[in-house]
Amino acid sequence: MRPVKIILGVIGADCHAVGNQILEKVFTMNGIEVINLGVMVSQDEFIDAAIETKADAICVSSLYGQGELDCEGLRGRSIERGLDNIILYVGGNLVIGKKAFSETEARFKQMGFDRVFAPDADLNQVSQLLKEDAAARG
Repeated sequence: MRPVKIILGVIGADCHAVGNQILEKVFTMNGIEVINLGVMVSQDEFIDAAIETKADAICVSSLYGQGELDCEGLRGRSIERGLDNIILYVGGNLVIGKKAFSETEARFKQMGFDRVFAPDADLNQVSQLLKEDAAARG
């Protein structure tokens, strides 16, 4: 069985690179194949890379608080481009202002994300969830 393959990047105009590098390192240590697009990645760059590499998942990071705006429509665009079954994860500091994480999670799930993570998520647990979700999708 091949390892889970993900596209990783920081969406929009966000240039927070340190967290992105940590994510790549932890996912790789957990046996996940990571194609890291770096920072300031557009929705189309995520989708293009997922199509090109036949990735199982797109993992979006955002720390500057504009994730809600930057991620709007990603599920629809993915479907339009033939990625009906792609797993979508998002995490970080996703919204501006103080909101209960449950509100943020509900909003991103409404937008079509499979899982939503707070900035303090356990990355080893996220890695395990990625493997489980990919196995469930076949």
